[in-house]
Amino acid sequence: MTQTPTVTAVELDEAYRGTGADACRPEDLLAGEVAQRRETGYDVDDVVRAANVTGPEDRVALLALVDGMRDSTRLPGWTYEEPESLDDIRGSVQAAPAAAHDRDRYADQVHAAWLGRIAGCNLGKPVEDGSHWSPERIREYLELTDSYPLTDYFATLDPQPENYRFRECWTETTRGNVDGSARDDDIDYTILGLHLLETHGRTLRPEHVGAAWTELFPLRQVFTAERAAYINLGNGLRVPEVARFRNPYREWIGAQIRADIFGYVSPGDPAVAAELAYQDAALSHTANGVYGEMWAAALVSSAFTAADAAEAVGTALTVVPPRSRLHEALTHVIRLRAEGVAWEAALAEIHASYGHYSWVHTINNAAAVTAALLWSDGDYTSAVGKVVMSGWDTDSNGATVGSVAGILTGTAGLPEQLIEPLHDRTRSALFGFDHSIISDLAARTVRLAQAG
Repeated sequence: MTQTPTVTAVELDEAYRGTGADACRPEDLLAGEVAQRRETGYDVDDVVRAANVTGPEDRVALLALVDGMRDSTRLPGWTYEEPESLDDIRGSVQAAPAAAHDRDRYADQVHAAWLGRIAGCNLGKPVEDGSHWSPERIREYLELTDSYPLTDYFATLDPQPENYRFRECWTETTRGNVDGSARDDDIDYTILGLHLLETHGRTLRPEHVGAAWTELFPLRQVFTAERAAYINLGNGLRVPEVARFRNPYREWIGAQIRADIFGYVSPGDPAVAAELAYQDAALSHTANGVYGEMWAAALVSSAFTAADAAEAVGTALTVVPPRSRLHEALTHVIRLRAEGVAWEAALAEIHASYGHYSWVHTINNAAAVTAALLWSDGDYTSAVGKVVMSGWDTDSNGATVGSVAGILTGTAGLPEQLIEPLHDRTRSALFGFDHSIISDLAARTVRLAQAG
């Protein structure tokens, strides 16, 4: 496996450690941009030294340091090739050709995809904190509640032990407490994507996406790269600078979670799904962040015609630039499966190889999604359970796996204990889309795809 060049370990002072990922906070931008630059092979030691004698309260100075990293120098030894324009991405890949899908099954598969995505998202929401809920901690808790492996919403304890604290949404997303789907950005973006395609069709462009965000989303209901892009839109920046300016989260998972709708409307045509996803991703992400959305859209698209998850995974890989870090990680997981490695051992190797990334980065989470699908043996419950037990971005990964596994199994393969409590409805932060009916979202998706 190719390694990122080693950089001099000049560490940020304690004042910058434990920062969050809020694009409104200069200290978060500084720490995030240092990490992003180092992950992509750049020398930012001088910036770190300057930050350590500046202090996080000096907003103007910190933003100047963030902006200055655009001129940093890449260290020798960088061997990856990660194109950014759509033309350059197209030129680097040989995407799989379109395959005819079963029109008689399509409506049921789309319905299963929506249900499967929303159920998988809710399943992972209580433990969506990769800095706390490691795979080991998740397994400990499941064993403590006699619910390992995970096949149902998380059980609760009274009182809930402090070292097993759930996210604040636990009152809506744990066993016995699910009454319709909780609100989540992973669901919001799929609903918004449907609205965008109904409005703009296949002429969709990043500018359309940006206009919809600022019209329909409250700022505080979007996160990381999306919040950075939102701020840039408000300040009058244009594509592609919207994704690049003061946005250290541009290769994180935010675009990947927006992909599924583009696969839903492009059954069996991964190249078309990926190119639609590019138009969405390019507003807020670059490089592997964009590839993540293109890959996820292709994965969903391929599931409509694949014989099994392995075929869908293999087909989706064809849209990812072959000398990128994402391609390397996905190929690594596929190889582990081919070698007969057990899922627990594969998961440990994935964490060892890609755990240096943020727990909401594209690369590590895409690897976890791939592993859950490959080791699930065609069973929806096993797939979403495995990916949530993998840690990192559990609700986002549960949603993506839920889409793909739902398409592969159809509604007949979805487990009642996860689907029935949704009561065919979902909350949403999108203006005008709260209390959406899931079956209606699926029917609209089918109509859109059939209309061409």
